[in-house]
Amino acid sequence: MNVYDSEQIAIQLAATGYQQTSSLEAADLVILNTCTVRAKAEQKAFSFLGRLARLKKKKPGLIVGVGGCVAQQEGAKILKRIPHLDLVFGTQAIDRLPALISKIEAKRCRIVDVSMTDHPELLDAAPAGQNHNPVSRFVTIMRGCDNYCTYCVVPYVRGRETSRHPDNIVKEIKLFVDSGVKEVTLLGQNVNSYGKKEGLLSFTELLARVQTIEGLLRIRFTTSHPKDFDQDLIDAFQANDKLCNHIHLPVQSGSNRMLKRMNRKYTKELYLDKVAKLRDTCPDIAITSDMIVGFPGESDADFDETLDLMRKVAFDGLFAFMYSDRPNAPATQFKAKISDPQKSERLQILLELQETYTRKKNEALIGSIQPIIAEGFSKKQSSGSLDEPNQVAQWTGRTSTNKIVNFYHRDIPGSSRDIFPGKVVHVKIDKAYAHSLWGKPVAIESTVEGLKGEKSYAA
Repeated sequence: MNVYDSEQIAIQLAATGYQQTSSLEAADLVILNTCTVRAKAEQKAFSFLGRLARLKKKKPGLIVGVGGCVAQQEGAKILKRIPHLDLVFGTQAIDRLPALISKIEAKRCRIVDVSMTDHPELLDAAPAGQNHNPVSRFVTIMRGCDNYCTYCVVPYVRGRETSRHPDNIVKEIKLFVDSGVKEVTLLGQNVNSYGKKEGLLSFTELLARVQTIEGLLRIRFTTSHPKDFDQDLIDAFQANDKLCNHIHLPVQSGSNRMLKRMNRKYTKELYLDKVAKLRDTCPDIAITSDMIVGFPGESDADFDETLDLMRKVAFDGLFAFMYSDRPNAPATQFKAKISDPQKSERLQILLELQETYTRKKNEALIGSIQPIIAEGFSKKQSSGSLDEPNQVAQWTGRTSTNKIVNFYHRDIPGSSRDIFPGKVVHVKIDKAYAHSLWGKPVAIESTVEGLKGEKSYAA
């Protein structure tokens, strides 16, 4: 969601004549887009803003702004904390950004705009440019949240649920596909609620419309709330050829007592039942989740229940965090806080258990051939031009189950120029690591054949 918002900010600024630069020293305007879901992200944001004081002193005309969830949460208080800050704009003020910047340029004033409405303007994105992934893009289908989990600040900083019209979503995706994008990820705090308040299409009906877009190879989505995860969406994984075999289904805890205190509106048993139905329909599907350790009042028995759920589900991957109080969230007032050392210990136990399952899932793919959409060079790409003799380019992409696969282009039969971002490459998996796979390309194609799921075969 934050990546998508940053793209929207860039679009708004480009319309006023600003161009992106990778150099802070060269910038005339610095905008920091922030997240407040966890305390650590907020701390990093304020640390970065503090470091900009030196740059502002050196370049007095520099405009410094902060947006996103921290800006929405703190408002004018940030101006007092950061004296060199010029602009604070909230999550619903992105479309007003050009006017705000123009006013600061003209009057050299300080502005706070964190006003919210129940019907915010939902902006469309622009085609992929040089700073975007040329293969995969995020598409926001809805904003806000109506669930009010007791630990979460999202409803307070992003507002209530609002869905975009399906025609605008399809139009945006077609625009991306025309610019070369092959994969989209549909975004929402709870995609299962899409369209319900507005009487639009259901989420599964939206998926069916996106499926028909010619040239689009893969569809992903996040996030799906377990309480609303139904059989229609389970069936969509089987019916929709372009829908990837991966779902992120946050559970947060395996203890019914903690789930009730978190206001999650489902039980451990209901979650396990939905996972079982999903795997009955899609045996090869990868399931990832979120987990919070150290929620107020979490006992050793509650934590053991979480570990038990993990053993029963055997997630492909897990995002796990220590609980931290967030402003406005009800859990801030809960008693029986867990100490940091105990939270840290529980987190380590949980992560070590998850690593065993992640490695096992990855190792099970050794010897299989997976269809990968080449996204570009990996982070470990060696330097130098590909025109140099013996130069090796390490490419990267993902399986349908969202596992990262790295491979060398020189291993592909025929010319090394047969591969480029967006090309479908069939890769034989030779090695499995904790967070990625390594393989050897065995074929290249430009069609959508074989892209659905782990329909792999032994070589």
